[in-house]
Amino acid sequence: MTSFKDVFNSYDWDKVKASIYSKTEADVLHALQKTKRNLEDFKALISPAAEPFLEEMAQLSQQISLKRFGNTIQLFAPLYLSNECNNICTYCGFSFDNKVRRKTLNEKEILQEVEAIKSMGYDHVLLVTGEANQSVHVDYFKKAIALISPYFSNVSMEVQPLDQEEYETLTPYGLHAVLVYQETYHREDYKKHHPKGKKSNFDYRLETPDRLGRAKIHKMGLGVLIGLEDWRTDSFFTALHLSYLERTYWQSKYSISFPRLRPFSGGLEPKVDMSDRELLQLICAYRIFNEEVELSLSTRESEKFRNNVLKLGITSMSAGSKTNPGGYAVEPETLEQFEISDERSPAQIADLIRSQGYEPVWKDWDNVLSLKTY
Repeated sequence: MTSFKDVFNSYDWDKVKASIYSKTEADVLHALQKTKRNLEDFKALISPAAEPFLEEMAQLSQQISLKRFGNTIQLFAPLYLSNECNNICTYCGFSFDNKVRRKTLNEKEILQEVEAIKSMGYDHVLLVTGEANQSVHVDYFKKAIALISPYFSNVSMEVQPLDQEEYETLTPYGLHAVLVYQETYHREDYKKHHPKGKKSNFDYRLETPDRLGRAKIHKMGLGVLIGLEDWRTDSFFTALHLSYLERTYWQSKYSISFPRLRPFSGGLEPKVDMSDRELLQLICAYRIFNEEVELSLSTRESEKFRNNVLKLGITSMSAGSKTNPGGYAVEPETLEQFEISDERSPAQIADLIRSQGYEPVWKDWDNVLSLKTY
């Protein structure tokens, strides 16, 4: 059976990068004037040649978003279940070689966190862990999802990549969506940033969305960690991956996130800096390229930036996030995975959304809408 790896291996990183940087003003104008864009148009929209057209891109992105998603912004909260991890990752506070106290929530502690998150108004939660198969494994996920799902209309997960059969065993417990970021599509640099642990297997991670599609997961989240490599080239490969998945697993929905490298204990300096204008350019480029994909912006970004881009293509945001296990109610002082920037409460973000003429939506999906029976 074929997978995205076959498509990916037919591309050369350096040639793709050169193609992006060679795009011209004429290429950008051509992309903006079309009603349906392809991957070459996406290259033009993320290229340096598109920077003078940011205002036009923002206006078009807003128009497309309103047409497809209306004046709504979904809100979600991450619930960190564990900071245990067997991987060494150069950019992450949970890295195996970072000598910090580890914590995995038990059932009582999970329910304490659930109560705190529900009190903020949330009905959509994202479960997050480090990658430690001896403690946060499929049986742990089954118990956690079964415990949590009665309290939320939507449960998503961002944990270690699993096998297809393992994803299939989790969906009856209430799993709705899975986020798996490739971090970078640059194979050599990927290995440099992931020298130890199962995550060092580039191909296994690359083929995770294929396993999700075959397991018929309702929604998949894609993305790269912006700052590890050239963001334009990495974003092209994300768009390539998205296009392949939409053709192959058309029953699933898709989302893109834009995590920029943030400080953590002993943190890594970004190899490539991305300005706020460049991040806005990328958000607009994705929306113009693909009218259906959901675009998510986390609390990694500043108040000012999130205020300004809210109406320009974003469809979902986190708020009041804690990036450590037990951060909402159990142990607020445990290690964070990374520092957040926008520390406003969910209520403040909801007020912001309303002040801009949009409606905050506290859930993404309701189980009663599912046609599946188990």
